[in-house]
Amino acid sequence: MKRVTPVLALCTALVAVLPAQATAADRTAHRDTLGRALHGSRGHSGHDRDSYGTKAPYAPQQNPRTYQEPPAGFTPVFTEDVSRHGSRAAGDSEDGDLVLALWEKAADQGQLTDRGAEFGPAVRALLAAMDKVGYGNLSGRGEQEMRDTAVRLRQRMPELFAKIAGKGEKIDLVSSGQGRAVASGERFAGGLADADPELKPLIGPVRTDKDLLYFHKAAGGAAYRDYLENDQRLAATLKSLTDQPATHAHARDVLRRLFREPFVRRIENGEFASLGSAVDVATAVYNLYAIAPAMREESPRGEGWHMDRYLSAKDADWFGYLGDAEDFYEKGPGFAGSDITYKMAGVLLDDFFEQVETKREGTNDKGAELRFTHAEEIIPLAALMGLPGSTRPVSPQRPYTYKDNPWRGADVSPLGTNIQWDVFAKGDRYLVRMLYNEKETAFKAGCRPIAQGSAFYDLDELERCFGRR
Repeated sequence: MKRVTPVLALCTALVAVLPAQATAADRTAHRDTLGRALHGSRGHSGHDRDSYGTKAPYAPQQNPRTYQEPPAGFTPVFTEDVSRHGSRAAGDSEDGDLVLALWEKAADQGQLTDRGAEFGPAVRALLAAMDKVGYGNLSGRGEQEMRDTAVRLRQRMPELFAKIAGKGEKIDLVSSGQGRAVASGERFAGGLADADPELKPLIGPVRTDKDLLYFHKAAGGAAYRDYLENDQRLAATLKSLTDQPATHAHARDVLRRLFREPFVRRIENGEFASLGSAVDVATAVYNLYAIAPAMREESPRGEGWHMDRYLSAKDADWFGYLGDAEDFYEKGPGFAGSDITYKMAGVLLDDFFEQVETKREGTNDKGAELRFTHAEEIIPLAALMGLPGSTRPVSPQRPYTYKDNPWRGADVSPLGTNIQWDVFAKGDRYLVRMLYNEKETAFKAGCRPIAQGSAFYDLDELERCFGRR
């Protein structure tokens, strides 16, 4: 979550964490697995994965053994996806620097709690690990996420990749050009080549297309940037959600875990205003908590940083909600009657269609198109496509809440998230199956699958449904 500012963030919603047929026991086991992945060997500590927002590390959402088989006679001819970069270090040391500056003052004055005494060394160690990786760069976990996703892609479609190798078709990799996206493409390519060495000479270098995969900062995002900077409704909504009694109460709870009461009061009274408000400090603590799982491989013995010790589950949930609200309004469904947050993703949706359409026309010599980008592109694309959970905008009178809206950053765009289209053909008829975070996912309302409950759609039907015909 970014530091609370007058600029809010928008997002897109998501698909269920497990296949629909999962039992309660399956869901419990899934939560336990996510807990161990987030917190290390201690397992789930009462903190919900949603509290990590879009910093939640990646986990595939369906057992591949449960994928539907294509209809008789259809064979795979192409696959394409767009992936958010994998887990990474924080963009900078700002949050750690802020809390350490206060921590050192409290330590000098004997104003640390027992838990707070442990906090400073833990933050210093986490900052040192991120500095070694490089701020904003892929962590060890992020590199492995990309390799593993590539291996599962190869395992999911062995017939396609055998055909690609046999025909010498190209595997095209394209990224935003940002370091972590480029590195994600390179690690993905490495995982694919390791899984099938015959593919290695067919995998191209990671090329850059900023207009396609960094559109929020390219020419096509000019109106969107103006919205972020100047929309008064956005600023007022953000302020109403963040500057409320609950936020200050949760901030106080976070500070009390680390500092003794007299020092907490001094923070709240503005004595350290040059460093930040109580909410700023609590948000910085939360941000360190949220990024820590992404850096698990760099922790001592790879067991995790256990930053969940320094704020309660309910406080993490609250600051996670504020982060989700920011993303929802800046990148996702946003306000009813406005498409400013996701209209610019049309260039990426167009590319998905054009890749399949040119394959059908016989002018596309690629076997796979693999794209690597950021949450700022994935979240608007999910809203534009009407993916599950991304279909419900809000009004200023009834703002975004967890109670009233299914949008969750940890589901919509965790680190490493992906949207994949697998393409199958029989003669001149083409079918498309979509996976969202590796779960078979229906296209938006109004798009008709080939049969009730089927994951497969005629390309002609998708073109009709999305207004391309």
